[in-house]
Amino acid sequence: LNGCIEAFIGRYDCYLNYNIENPIDNGIRGLQSVVTAVNKTGHKLYLLIDEYDNFANEVMTAQRQDYANLIRGEGIVKTLFKAVKALSAGQGIDRVFITGVSPVVMSDISSGYNVAKNISLRPEYNDLCGFHEQEIAAALQQIKLTCHFSSEKMAEALEMMRIFYNSYCFSERKVDSIYNPTLALYFLDNLIRDCDYPREMLDSNLAMDRNRIKYVASLPHGQEVIARALDPQNLPVVARLADRFGVEDMLTATKDQSFMASLLYYLGVLTIDSENSLTEINLRIPNLVIRRLYVERLQDNIFSDYENKTQLYQINKFFYKTGELQSLCNFIEDHYFKVYDNRDYRFTNELVIKTAFLVTLFSDLYYIMDSETAIDRQYGDLSMMLRPDTRHYPLLDHLLEFKYLSLAELNLTGVAVKDKTRQELAELPVVAEKLDDAEKQLLGYRRILEKHYGASLKLHTHAVVALGFDRLVWRSTPRAR
Repeated sequence: LNGCIEAFIGRYDCYLNYNIENPIDNGIRGLQSVVTAVNKTGHKLYLLIDEYDNFANEVMTAQRQDYANLIRGEGIVKTLFKAVKALSAGQGIDRVFITGVSPVVMSDISSGYNVAKNISLRPEYNDLCGFHEQEIAAALQQIKLTCHFSSEKMAEALEMMRIFYNSYCFSERKVDSIYNPTLALYFLDNLIRDCDYPREMLDSNLAMDRNRIKYVASLPHGQEVIARALDPQNLPVVARLADRFGVEDMLTATKDQSFMASLLYYLGVLTIDSENSLTEINLRIPNLVIRRLYVERLQDNIFSDYENKTQLYQINKFFYKTGELQSLCNFIEDHYFKVYDNRDYRFTNELVIKTAFLVTLFSDLYYIMDSETAIDRQYGDLSMMLRPDTRHYPLLDHLLEFKYLSLAELNLTGVAVKDKTRQELAELPVVAEKLDDAEKQLLGYRRILEKHYGASLKLHTHAVVALGFDRLVWRSTPRAR
């Protein structure tokens, strides 16, 4: 407060005819003095508070008692907001505008500042902090002239930005989606400087979002919500977005999916998708960059040691180049299925398999990866299409279709399944039927993708059947020659 008051005096001294006090040990007294000075000028005073919850986001997962001391009773933050409330009641502050990430602090100091109106979900403010696609397209047209790009290249760049950075929605009503401005400017800056796309699509300035996802994942059943967010056919659903996040509740109260999904929304890593027939709100991951943060959280949880991460890197690189699934499936059986807690997913078994491959294979350095990819109004389980700027690398495009059979459907025990060879398992009639079904679907998808990509497509398709959470069998079809 002392610093802001000093800057205020320096900027507006020529308008003031009052000696503003700014005692170093009493910032609230200084604020009151500013209000008195402005009252004498006939002007209005606006108070803008940015990132009001920043300290709470830092403190709530570390020093719980420190936070309580700040916001309870005569704690300094609550005292400050009580003063702001009083000065806004006809005493001289005409408007107060408060911005932050989540309503954490407002919940905890509600008795100190209970006059706020939350405009977060109002449709007219949806695009306050983002770019519309026409704004992105206009910026790309300027870069087109500087870098002498073709119209086709600019269309490609816009599609890249749409996939990686678009699709945020902050209103329950139907509004246009917006682009993340930090990420969009990061991409445009790289493009105009290098006349090429950035290799890393995630700006390191958003690395803090990883910790936000990590915090929610650490809550009871939080890992389940993180995994569910990765399934576009089974989106997190809330009756309404929670609007109270007292830190005491966050640390001690039982959290349901609605609470955790709402928190992920306010933290910017879920966004509003649509309303269902019961007016519940479907939430989704907005784009591929944010999807990467979820995947990395699961990777860190499942492949935590150095040896696993090193082995996984080599296995993935081999699969990207050859389409060979043997080493990859061995790794998933030996590592992913062994450490993954499947109790929370007993009703979503195919989701576990799709998530296992998405988490294991994910790379936005080379691929545009999507789960439940829309292919001519049909859906492929997992697609790995090379980025336009990596299509010249010695790597392949991949499309995977998954099927699941329980041990009961196989009429086998877990021990019996493990004792059989993959060939023996693949020849079981029920398994062969699932593989045939998956291959038929993949054949239809391949025709559509070949029509879309033409000669540049290097597609390998993979039909994968999971037998419980014990074994994987597959058939792969290489690219057309």
